[in-house]
Amino acid sequence: MATDITVPALGESVSEATVAKWLKKVGEAIAADEPLVELETDKVTVEVNAPTAGALTEIVAAEGSEVAVGALLGRLEAGASGTTAATPVPKAEAAPKAEVASAPEPAAAPAPAGTGTANPDLPLSPAVRKLVAENSLDPATIPASGKDGRLTKDDVLGHLQRAKAGAASAAPATAAAPAASRADDPREERVPMSRLRRRIAERLKQAQDDAAMLTTFNEVDMTAILDVRARYRDAFEKRHGVRLGFMSFFVKAAVAALREFPTVNAEIDGTDIVYKNYYDIGVAVGGPQGLVVPVVRDCDTKSFAEIEVEIAGFGRKARDGKLTMEEMTGGTFTISNGGVYGSLMSTPILNPPQSGILGMHKTMPRPMVMPDGSIQARPMMYLALSYDHRLVDGKEAVSSLVRIKEGIEDPQRLLLDT
Repeated sequence: MATDITVPALGESVSEATVAKWLKKVGEAIAADEPLVELETDKVTVEVNAPTAGALTEIVAAEGSEVAVGALLGRLEAGASGTTAATPVPKAEAAPKAEVASAPEPAAAPAPAGTGTANPDLPLSPAVRKLVAENSLDPATIPASGKDGRLTKDDVLGHLQRAKAGAASAAPATAAAPAASRADDPREERVPMSRLRRRIAERLKQAQDDAAMLTTFNEVDMTAILDVRARYRDAFEKRHGVRLGFMSFFVKAAVAALREFPTVNAEIDGTDIVYKNYYDIGVAVGGPQGLVVPVVRDCDTKSFAEIEVEIAGFGRKARDGKLTMEEMTGGTFTISNGGVYGSLMSTPILNPPQSGILGMHKTMPRPMVMPDGSIQARPMMYLALSYDHRLVDGKEAVSSLVRIKEGIEDPQRLLLDT
């Protein structure tokens, strides 16, 4: 009996994905719950497993295809033994939208991206709503191609492109012609941006466009933290199975600062300020496809060891592409450590809708004038706090960064909560 393989629910506010890689080929035997295909969303990579044992009989959505939740990916024959003589997995030439199962239709003349009227009863996704508002569009006038008449981001972008093309064709002959695409050099390689990379680009640009972003800087003496790590490193790792790093200290120092200056932990929602009486800290980690920000929940209630264990687990999952949507969602404040890549100073960009992000950097020995007037070589790190000036005043931003500095230079303050 043939069994359909469809796109599963992808998480809150995520309705589409890209078929990244088929792990099985047509004709191959498959065990129940064995991974079949990888889908890439704008947040994480999702594996779709076989609903039953059998053999893969058909691939409907080729690699590179854009697919909606519920769309048909392929079919397998339940109970079939399968073979290893498989046909190659097809590649999508123009990333067509794979919709829910339907019989193949005869070839027809090209049609606009949307093929039906948008269903007014279905809510618009945040990305679609933003595009519609920015361009003063009426959703009812845009053909929809999503499931059940849902309007997708591609529908809106296609509508804007068709409107732009129509305006260009109606322009006077004397108007300047649009610039042609740059010619490829044989020494270059052109590859499409991944969905995750496109989303990162969109969010970084959104942060610059929507927020009044400023950055304040300070420097912190890392001597005390280095001493604590040297003294307790072996015992800590033996007891907890994880290394004692810098990040748990900075997370705890950030929580102390956010408690004292709650607007840095808040967000703007329309004309309201939403104060958050919890501390879910996003920790930026690098993965194969770009920077991702998993969230350590309720950091005020977790021990140093619990925070280190959770961050280490996130790092492994990021490298393996195994982070889940739930682990990437939310967060009230973010910490990014560019120092692991050798950065001495940088300006971190906000992670919307958050109002603050802390940038850590490389620890370097520098000559410092001590309180007694002597000059000593001290391990120093530059800190940067970027903040949304619409909500956070300069005094609050500077004071919160000083509070973080004090917690790092005197870790006992973090333990005593002073």
